[in-house]
Amino acid sequence: MVDIVIKEGKIVTPTDIYEADIGIKDGKIVEIARNIEAKAEQVIDASGKYVLPGAIDPHTHMELPFMGTTSADDFEAGTIAAAFGGVTTIIDFAIQPKGKSFMDTIEIWRGKADPKVVIDYSLHVAVTDLNEERMAELSKVLDYGVTSFKLFMPYRKEGLMSDDGRLYAMLDASREHRFLVQVHAENAPVLEYLVEKFLREGKKTPEYHALSRPNFVEGEAIQRAIYLAHATNGNLYIVHMSTKEGLVAVAESLNKGFPIYAETFPHYLVLTEEKYYGPDGRHYVMSPPLRSRADIEVLWKGLASEKIVTVGSDHCPFNSEQKAMGKDDFTKIPNGVPGTEVIIPILYSEGVRRDIITINQLVKFTSYNVAKLFGLYPRKGTIAVGADADITILDPNYEMELSVENLHTKIDYSIYDGMKVKGVPTTTICRGKPIVLNREFVGKKGEGQFIPRSRFTGL
Repeated sequence: MVDIVIKEGKIVTPTDIYEADIGIKDGKIVEIARNIEAKAEQVIDASGKYVLPGAIDPHTHMELPFMGTTSADDFEAGTIAAAFGGVTTIIDFAIQPKGKSFMDTIEIWRGKADPKVVIDYSLHVAVTDLNEERMAELSKVLDYGVTSFKLFMPYRKEGLMSDDGRLYAMLDASREHRFLVQVHAENAPVLEYLVEKFLREGKKTPEYHALSRPNFVEGEAIQRAIYLAHATNGNLYIVHMSTKEGLVAVAESLNKGFPIYAETFPHYLVLTEEKYYGPDGRHYVMSPPLRSRADIEVLWKGLASEKIVTVGSDHCPFNSEQKAMGKDDFTKIPNGVPGTEVIIPILYSEGVRRDIITINQLVKFTSYNVAKLFGLYPRKGTIAVGADADITILDPNYEMELSVENLHTKIDYSIYDGMKVKGVPTTTICRGKPIVLNREFVGKKGEGQFIPRSRFTGL
């Protein structure tokens, strides 16, 4: 007797597609066979559909205090949205308050998340206050199961920035202690100069957010971070890469045999900087900003060639009232957009269906690679006997408009309004429990778990 049998689906791995049934018991995959005849409490028909390992979103910001407000999705709403997108685990950023230890920071975020998450989650520590005491704390944090740290090269005025010395120190430590250093790469002095210049000139509309962060601002910072990674032999992961210049820098490092890991997001793959000139331009303000059509094409090529290895979301939504804080000054617009629900639909509809990437690569970018890089594999990121029964069933023929009515974030607009996708997750199972079943939410608040992760071993 098993709890669930998923029947007649096409199982997708990073390398194969094959038809088989999946037997689930006590939250684990216990059998994969062409025809499972064991009795089951629940049978899910996946005929005509793809069965994927549950997606892992490596970049979310639920309940994030930022720029005088807090992101609109709490851990309940945000993980419900994630589940509708086929995501079974998120890795959220715990932002270190000034004067707090890394462990204090983790406990603050667990206090928010544990009672609310409907799917599993883990944490990165976003470092804002690095000193000798914090460096001495690294081993304790790693043993706890948090094995990645983010440093911001910009956001000096917001109190988040780490200078090159601190970045060097963390990259150096990452080699010995085996953790991953994530970097938000933008040249702070240049973008600060441009922001101040535009403000002096009275140029305060949303397009000047993008114009204050031209491509080279990201490209130079990525090159600098890579240079420091080479100098230390450290483990570097570039978050939310958005430019051709960034990809060129990553590709050069890879061609030299030095691994640099880069992620991108759905909005950088389908939306352009033209959005900033529309009536709702402030809704699209995030950092780095949206880029050109040429950058979009290059990012897709980066995925196809696997120089970009993960696709997350940077899910950090603010409603229209919050965005209106910056109606007269782009520097006051809270930076962030939604995204965790659309990772798979956009990758499948715009990537797989257009023969830019394969569905096997989709599995790599959304699940397998993330699990490998962030210490969740083989518990997650794979469909295999003994793994957590984290399953996404994708209907390749399901069509949907990415409208505010069809998405599940708490904000009152959609940055993808009018965009239609074909190929959508219809059922999401986390540790053997259906969370979304045939596009209906059936999960429960607080049933997700914090997942400790192992130390970094590479991809």
